[in-house]
Amino acid sequence: MAAAQKRATRSPAANSASWRDVAPAAVVLVSGPEEYLGIRAMDHVRAQVRASAPDVEVSRINAAAYEAGTLLMQVSPSLFGESKLIEVESVEAMNDAFLADCLAYLDHPEADVVLVLRHGGGVRGKKLLDAVKKGGWPVVDCQPLKKDSDKTAFVAAEFKAGGRRIEQDAVQALVNAVGANLSELAAACSQLIADAGTTVTAEIVDRYYGGRIEATAFKVADAAMAGNAPLALSTLRHALATGADPVPLVAALAAKLRTVARVAGASGSSAQIAAELGMQPWLVEQAQRDVRRWTPDGLVRSIQATAEADAQVKGLSRDPVYAVEHAVTVIAMSVRGR
Repeated sequence: MAAAQKRATRSPAANSASWRDVAPAAVVLVSGPEEYLGIRAMDHVRAQVRASAPDVEVSRINAAAYEAGTLLMQVSPSLFGESKLIEVESVEAMNDAFLADCLAYLDHPEADVVLVLRHGGGVRGKKLLDAVKKGGWPVVDCQPLKKDSDKTAFVAAEFKAGGRRIEQDAVQALVNAVGANLSELAAACSQLIADAGTTVTAEIVDRYYGGRIEATAFKVADAAMAGNAPLALSTLRHALATGADPVPLVAALAAKLRTVARVAGASGSSAQIAAELGMQPWLVEQAQRDVRRWTPDGLVRSIQATAEADAQVKGLSRDPVYAVEHAVTVIAMSVRGR
């Protein structure tokens, strides 16, 4: 395991590591509020340590309830000389005793010990975080994936790692259906990778997850953006009749319109626009096709109607259902040629 530690650089300028491929080192900091990515990063380190040292002794410490001297005791060489993996949780809530002991340990880390620190975010323990970064040990930044482009990149990477192909429109369909929660999105990827016998298509995604409200919301939005008012309204009414909340329905409309508006105001190739706006190139190309259906006035009118619906479904109207139906109708009728 010492060899695995040496592979991790100690250059302060190069200590940022991906949660997918972080390597074991004397100290590994897994920092950030996205719990799922933190779990994956720690699992990855643990798996590598066990692969190189099957008899590794694994210990866990809670930094918030830490008792002075515990870390020193845990890192001390064992009677039989086994390698050690020490995982410390709740570092963001550490007490003063842990801070003092850990700072002292960083000056003289033990051989054949991997110390993994899980910090959930915030300013508590900044002195320790700075010491880890200054030491050049791997730091994994686990931030929430808020942008659709980040989530689609996550899905594509999951399928690549799983050795399964997925079509681009299927990637977006999966994000639309289960992208609100990263752990659910990862679970959906795992299920499709395990179950699908061929390339995963949008039809396969719809078969598995088409009944979810997020998926239904984007079906309504797609139909409205295509100018198909009857389909958009019938899908909307079915969703509402089965208990769907109007808020995510309006959010899907707003997301589609916002993408078209951003692309409509940009110039350059799809790759250039994608880089400028932080979007996937294929999503830009799709939006460019959608832009051709719209006049500037029609787009403005649709955005205004959706903004009004958003306010109404969040409490300004006694009839949120009518608010959504009105927005869907305005969007569908504003498409060029309608």
